[in-house]
Amino acid sequence: MEAQSTAVNYLPIIFQMLVALGFVVLTMTITHLVGPKRKTSDKLVAFESGIKSVGNARQPFSIKYFLVAILFVLFDIEVIFMYPWAVNFRDFGVNGLIEMFIFMGTLLLGFIYIIKKKALDWE
Repeated sequence: MEAQSTAVNYLPIIFQMLVALGFVVLTMTITHLVGPKRKTSDKLVAFESGIKSVGNARQPFSIKYFLVAILFVLFDIEVIFMYPWAVNFRDFGVNGLIEMFIFMGTLLLGFIYIIKKKALDWE
């Protein structure tokens, strides 16, 4: 006969969650109350990797940046498909080799199209 779960069985988990949440709240409260409070103009300025902020952060990016990022992801996925093929190369035989040539040919045609459209030119 299987034992059924009751609310009493969950008390240790609930207790552990309450203790963890209480520890977080208590620690944050104590550090906020006890910690130093030195608010200077330098501390209130936005900080990005040690470089002072210049201009508006919402200026538009060139579409080329996003295009190169998407193309990188696209051709990076190619490697992910090639790895299992390379591991099982002997099992696939000649048919697997032909299918990989078709796959690589399709990607090569896409790459040639990208080069013809000058999608990777930054000028």
